[in-house]
Amino acid sequence: MFDASDVVAESRFWADLLDGDVVVPSWSDGRWHSVHVDGEPVVGVQLAPDHVPPTWPDPVVQQQVHLDLEVDDPRAAEAEVLRAGGRLLLAADDLAAPAGFRAYADPAGHPFCVTWGEQA
Repeated sequence: MFDASDVVAESRFWADLLDGDVVVPSWSDGRWHSVHVDGEPVVGVQLAPDHVPPTWPDPVVQQQVHLDLEVDDPRAAEAEVLRAGGRLLLAADDLAAPAGFRAYADPAGHPFCVTWGEQA
């Protein structure tokens, strides 16, 4: 479950990135969305009007969650993250490296990593 001040942008980002669909239950008044992949719920997003985005790597506002998404093609994954509305936080490794990671933020500022290859 991700907190976000903009539930639509946050849920759409994760649905785009995970090739899923946004489901808005009728009982939620739009305050809660679920992202389904292959018909199964995988990510929830709830309205938090006072959400303060993490400032990672600066510890002033700590990260509330951290996901690692393992991919086969880091160049394609980075392009998809940026197209969907994410932003690069840390270009730790060259996308041509046989293994590595890069850190990004989703629209609500939650950091996550894209990883590839064998991690030591």
